[in-house]
Amino acid sequence: MTNKVALITGSSRGIGAKTALLFAQRGYAIVLNYRSSYVDAENLQREIISLGVECIAVQADVSKQEDVERLFKEADKLGQLAVLVNNAGILDKQSRLEQISPERFLRVLEVNVLSCFLCTKEAIKRMSTKYGGTGGAIVNVSSAASKTGSPNEYVDYAASKGAMDTLTRGAAIELADEGIRVNGVRPALIYTDMHSLGGQADRVDRLKGNLPLKRGGTPEEVAEAIIWLATEKSSFVTGSFIDTTGGL
Repeated sequence: MTNKVALITGSSRGIGAKTALLFAQRGYAIVLNYRSSYVDAENLQREIISLGVECIAVQADVSKQEDVERLFKEADKLGQLAVLVNNAGILDKQSRLEQISPERFLRVLEVNVLSCFLCTKEAIKRMSTKYGGTGGAIVNVSSAASKTGSPNEYVDYAASKGAMDTLTRGAAIELADEGIRVNGVRPALIYTDMHSLGGQADRVDRLKGNLPLKRGGTPEEVAEAIIWLATEKSSFVTGSFIDTTGGL
């Protein structure tokens, strides 16, 4: 098997889907991951296969270890894992901190942070020169919320992304001499379905005037940053972040 394989979690739509398409256009075999959006994942899989590259879509809840192990075993069938993009993430309705339940807080941490940890562990086993791998790149999709704290909106989400940033930095230093680069992107005000989950479908248009660029961003613009960090164009970059925020 000679395929370069890119695995993108939470990739049935939004930033993950656009990232998968860009990797496919560069000749990578693609592993799509979804939890419940089967139709979106299937449609994207067909589009990627039409580009002439291999693509599989794997249902898995990446906050669960057994699902993650199964996901990576499926990825192994395509070839050598070259790229992992930890993109799976959730948020809940906008709320003040004291109104956030422990159950909600834990679920956000599980999906946003534990998934990143579990998937990164599996990627290390396949990429690290310590284990006979040939190296690779991991890109974590964080958020500008990790710096702003998202007061009166999603402090739990912001906390999860702060944890992801710390995990990114620690993993990057730990794995630097094993052929693995780890970096992150921190989007803000991007036109995705994520804002609807928070009960604010029009959030980008409502707040874009606060940005220096005076517009919201697109999933494609974030995906381009991910591609750069994951490929040899950024071969001397690790432990770093690209803020795709319009100047926020």
